[in-house]
Amino acid sequence: MKQILQSFKTGVTELAELPSPRVKGGQVLIQTTRSLVSLGTERMLVEFGKASLIQKARQQPDKVKMVLDKIKTEGLMPTIETVFNKLEQPLPLGYCNVGKVVAVGKGVTDFKVGDRVASNGQHAEFVSVPQNLVAHIPDNISDEEAAFTVIGSIGLQGIRLVNPTMGETIVVIGLGLIGLLTAEMLVANGCTVIGYDLDDKKVEIAKEKGIIAFNPLKGNDPVKFVLNQTNNIGADGVVITASAKTNDIISQAAQMSRKRGRITLVGVIGLNISRAEFYEKELTFQVSCSYGPGRYDDDYEFKGIDYPLPFVRWTEKRNFETVLQLISTGKLEVQSLISEVVPLEEYDKIYGDIGNSKSIASIIKYSEDTKPENTIVVNKKDLQPAKGIIGLVGAGNFTKMTLLPALKGSDAQIKHIVSSGGVNGTALAQKHNIAQSTTDYDLVLDDKDVDLVMITTRHNLHANMVTKALDKGKHVFVEKPLALNHEELEAIEASYQKSNGTLMIGFNRRFSPHTQKIKSLVGDAPMNVIATMNAGAIPPEVWVHDMEVGGGRIIGEACHYLDLIVYLTGSKIKSVCMNALGENPAENTDNASILVKLENGSTGVVNYFANGSKSYAKERLEVFSQEKTLIMDNFIKTTGYGTKGFSKLKTKLDKGHKAQFGAIVNKIKEGDIALIPYDELINVTKASFAAIQSLKEGKWIDIE
Repeated sequence: MKQILQSFKTGVTELAELPSPRVKGGQVLIQTTRSLVSLGTERMLVEFGKASLIQKARQQPDKVKMVLDKIKTEGLMPTIETVFNKLEQPLPLGYCNVGKVVAVGKGVTDFKVGDRVASNGQHAEFVSVPQNLVAHIPDNISDEEAAFTVIGSIGLQGIRLVNPTMGETIVVIGLGLIGLLTAEMLVANGCTVIGYDLDDKKVEIAKEKGIIAFNPLKGNDPVKFVLNQTNNIGADGVVITASAKTNDIISQAAQMSRKRGRITLVGVIGLNISRAEFYEKELTFQVSCSYGPGRYDDDYEFKGIDYPLPFVRWTEKRNFETVLQLISTGKLEVQSLISEVVPLEEYDKIYGDIGNSKSIASIIKYSEDTKPENTIVVNKKDLQPAKGIIGLVGAGNFTKMTLLPALKGSDAQIKHIVSSGGVNGTALAQKHNIAQSTTDYDLVLDDKDVDLVMITTRHNLHANMVTKALDKGKHVFVEKPLALNHEELEAIEASYQKSNGTLMIGFNRRFSPHTQKIKSLVGDAPMNVIATMNAGAIPPEVWVHDMEVGGGRIIGEACHYLDLIVYLTGSKIKSVCMNALGENPAENTDNASILVKLENGSTGVVNYFANGSKSYAKERLEVFSQEKTLIMDNFIKTTGYGTKGFSKLKTKLDKGHKAQFGAIVNKIKEGDIALIPYDELINVTKASFAAIQSLKEGKWIDIE
């Protein structure tokens, strides 16, 4: 399929050939017929992409601080590589999509094949969209009109927050597409609407829709104009849909408001607010979030959990439906806002000079004859099956920033890369000379050439993918964790016992030169190991905290150090006991300490903390044994005390990824990838589950 992408690095917009997405559970697969270009938002993204690195940094000072912190802890070159990798990520454009449902995912009940729908899908021939971000289109609305649904809901949410009542005077600052839609919906709500913009064309369109509109450049002072229109009372509410860096707009909004007036920001402006202007009138100010309640809530958008209507009357989906109803009844007229309808192949007519475009609404038209193709050939390669062919599943940050760079220079032969949407996988296939990009995992499993499946997806997908690959007789590498619960682990063990394939988890820290040096100096004698991870806080809404999706940070990440202790002591874990910070420690596994007893009498402590300084080293390891002490600092420096003939090892940051993946590529040629004993992989996984159980029950838990 074809999809419009934009480079954050260069600002170049292209029409890319990608594999079509496969419909997921809770989603519908839509064949696009029309999409609307949001010129304001998309112009901003294109201009950001075209900016120099210095200009990008000035626009995102918070990101600059993150980069500086990373340089302090990990060094200059790794940080530079990370920044450039991020900038190379292509960005799919668009969020106003109309089309026909061609497939429905598991659990979808509101839609069927053949339905015409509007969604926040991208500019692509096929999109897979969660059902709570999709709405049915009434029969009397054309596809072009329905393309205004999502962008109209942005304005509608701003209106809901300003809470207008019939007869009130509401000012709309900025009469671009969202501003015009907002103003017309306010008129339909029975309000007197005043709007202003610097573009005469937009002002004239607004006047035709019953809006009192003017251009401040033609001599009208916005504050005086509004006060004159309201008999010096001021506006009851102001909706700001403009995009500008100046602080003048928020000041004007305050000055033109009546006492206890309401101001809602939908656009992007400077927000250096004068306390006096807001204090004297007791003004309220609120920033509107996109389409409405549910936005950026994974439970609502991706799990399909609706907000109960008696308590949250207007969600983003119900806003979509309201906009469609307004268009259907003629209360919102959008046909006159269409400046152009352009075939997808001629997308550059819109994007070629988007910075100077005077268009109000540009519509992209799609062919209805296109068929979905889940796999495309990116690079024609002569692969040699006898040397071990790889199918790579997952194209997220780990694959992009760690796995593929670590494989660079090896003779790894990657035939397939699988990604859910096709965008990331295709970009990585192009960069790393991978033969095919696909959205079909089963294609990899059914390919007899593929010897090794490497899985780097979200954690909740690991167990099922591992089981299916083992059932097909494939060798499997899976980035940690192996599973999220005992049921998943039991299914993997059952498949492993019947399979000809071998299994490896991405416990890369074993392979670091620092770990190898420590192991050589202490041998297998009983020891005490203290491992500390200064992990840093992750916002609570991020998927890693969801026990059903990410498994939490102990199962998902602290397992690295449980494995490292097993490796260094040469002994499996016998029992664990975990405690965590706070009055409700079971809810705070970000800040926890795990005590570990090993079968050979060694002991370990894993400190996993998220409340430390980012400027301090992220990882630290201390080993005490036979009157020797070894301190490893962030996989950059290891210092020995009482270690005859060794005092210090210093390298660039090396967590063992390159050595691990190099060893896997070499070992698969021998017919397996068993670099870590299978019973240790299972033992460490069970120990991570036991740590969570220990926290809940407040006692030591023995490992079976």
